[in-house]
Amino acid sequence: MPLYKTITPNSQTTVKIWKIAESYKDLMEKVSLKPVALDRVLGMKSELHQRGFLSVRHLLQEFGYTDADLFYDENGKPHLRDGKKISITHSFNFSAVIVSDLIVGIDIEKQRDKISVIAHKFIDYEFDYLNKDAADYIKTLTAIWCVKESLYKLFCTPGLSFKQHCLVIPFSKDDNETIAWVDYEAKKYRYNIHFLEFEGFTCAYAIA
Repeated sequence: MPLYKTITPNSQTTVKIWKIAESYKDLMEKVSLKPVALDRVLGMKSELHQRGFLSVRHLLQEFGYTDADLFYDENGKPHLRDGKKISITHSFNFSAVIVSDLIVGIDIEKQRDKISVIAHKFIDYEFDYLNKDAADYIKTLTAIWCVKESLYKLFCTPGLSFKQHCLVIPFSKDDNETIAWVDYEAKKYRYNIHFLEFEGFTCAYAIA
């Protein structure tokens, strides 16, 4: 399937989302990979992960980049050789890339009931406003996770904790944006967060 959705939150930032409907073979035939990237995808045991990896390279092409334009630092954070900022995510049959002049982070997650089992591992302050009996509880938990994951990717600091250092301000199911904070080493950092839902998935992206 071609590009699923394009979002332009501001003049400096673009988000592109891909719905992964193609086979591994079809995805592989239409991209050119660096040797290290080829070794990586061939070494993946899951075809789902292979297709996610390759769909991200198709998204890069949608932005006018190739795999050769992408590299990773010692913390695993992706970078583009032209200096633009980038963040990457994929979950099951969706992937997304955000490119900006600003520092950014993005995450996609499938909405699944089992997130409630691990909520205590990534939520602290947010329990004050969460309602476990609400019909949209799982969706809200998923949104909070996505927000915190996008912050983690943006901040990219070893030792940063979802639970201890990332705070998501209350939001309603009708909202498509909120404010989140990183409270780390006696400093507070405020970020604008946008999120959306589609086909049982949630996507959030943070812009510095």
